[in-house]
Amino acid sequence: MEKKIIASPAAPKAVGPYSQAVQTDNTLYASGQLPIDASTGTMPASIEEQTAQSLKNLGAILEEAGYTFDNVVKTTVLLADIADFAAMNGVYATFFTGDKPARMCYQVAALPMGAKVEIDAIAVK
Repeated sequence: MEKKIIASPAAPKAVGPYSQAVQTDNTLYASGQLPIDASTGTMPASIEEQTAQSLKNLGAILEEAGYTFDNVVKTTVLLADIADFAAMNGVYATFFTGDKPARMCYQVAALPMGAKVEIDAIAVK
């Protein structure tokens, strides 16, 4: 098995001892993406804007590795407040327009930097 570390300058740098993504053979494992704008280091306020930013960050990592959202087979969505589920889902659906990946979504006690959402993914070619 060959392991390749993926890092996109268009997504925020890892905030700890981990990689943005790791590719093994035809599978990409993308770390959870917070809604941080890589160019400004800031987070938008609303759950809709945060979901879009998290998915833009994920998209930049997918693109860096030669994948697209159509290659995503599994995601995990972490929400600071499960009451944001419907609003997150509305934005999420605009990024996954073809066959939808499997997904887990649940509320957590807190997310880094006070984020409302964090999203990771597994993609396969």
